[in-house]
Amino acid sequence: MANLESYVTGNGDNQRTLVVVFLRGGADGLNLVAPLIDDGYYKARPRIAISKSKAVALDGSFGLNPLLSGLQPAFKDGKLAIIHAVGSEDTTRSHFEAQDLMEHGGIVGGGWLGRFLRAQTTEMSGPLSAVALGKSVPECLRGAPSATVFQSMDEFSLGENRTKLANSLAQLYGMQPDSLGKAGRYTLDAINRIEKLRKAAYLPAHGAEYGTDAFSSGLKQVARLIKARVGLQAASVDLNGWDSHFGQATVMDPLITRLSTGLGAFYKDLGSGIDQTTVVVMTEFGRRVEENSAFGTDHGRASVMFVMGGGISGGKIHGKWPGLTKEVLEGPGDLPVMTNYRNVLAPILQKHGAGQTLEQIFPEFKLDPLALYS
Repeated sequence: MANLESYVTGNGDNQRTLVVVFLRGGADGLNLVAPLIDDGYYKARPRIAISKSKAVALDGSFGLNPLLSGLQPAFKDGKLAIIHAVGSEDTTRSHFEAQDLMEHGGIVGGGWLGRFLRAQTTEMSGPLSAVALGKSVPECLRGAPSATVFQSMDEFSLGENRTKLANSLAQLYGMQPDSLGKAGRYTLDAINRIEKLRKAAYLPAHGAEYGTDAFSSGLKQVARLIKARVGLQAASVDLNGWDSHFGQATVMDPLITRLSTGLGAFYKDLGSGIDQTTVVVMTEFGRRVEENSAFGTDHGRASVMFVMGGGISGGKIHGKWPGLTKEVLEGPGDLPVMTNYRNVLAPILQKHGAGQTLEQIFPEFKLDPLALYS
């Protein structure tokens, strides 16, 4: 039983978890984190820019959208880093192509997170080593040794007659000394753990209050799994709907509120557990610098990434800011990509044990990892 427990819980209290939040639809980085001292920003967005008086001040140069105030505690604690003018080399401005490239980590089979997990595995992964909160496996997890998809823990069950079925399966797998038998026993053990979690009402710690939407619900379930020590190495949670061509405030403000509430509650709920956790927030591309005639923004290039967790060089804005003068804008008027997203993910994966495998995770790309950790 000791070996089984050791396997299911990974490294026990040393187990690290990477949570990937994808903002699908091309989130406007200039609306999430505004360059408050850049005149080009206010000239390009006379009606939709975040005013200096309303922004949540960060470092004197940038400010959070006031609806993102839930992230301020993590930033002040040095547990949140912001990377601006970040993105990929994709110039199609197509949601599908940009998402595929970013989630695959290049023009290569499988996903970057799946390759990372496979490279770390010396034996079979546990059934809850990687989870996706949703209806399907995200592309970033393709190729992972194991990936479980569910919208609720209630789905992770053997049904109404689970006790009898579980006993029968335990006897069956108990007679199998090979890898199939091990996998079966580990899965049954994970189901038992989930059953115990489901029977007990979950009370978030430290006064954390999650929202009632699917995003907050997903993060709350991730927090439960982390605390239960089920061997969770990676989790994927999406927040969809960021395509803001018309009435940007109407489209984005509710999403920004959900993002802020969910991440703020997750940070508070984990408490010191955030030191063994990393949350990375990313999107396929940003929006055009100049607002359009419909109070919205069109597909652009660079956006913003957030990294929250222990050990990072937080409480600061990372990356080179190019400014928003006409001579530096790209194409029809886009914020250029100054930092490739892989160079943000690389130090995170190193922190989570990538070792010498980064070239396998991001093949055919010359890495220049961002100095994200102090």
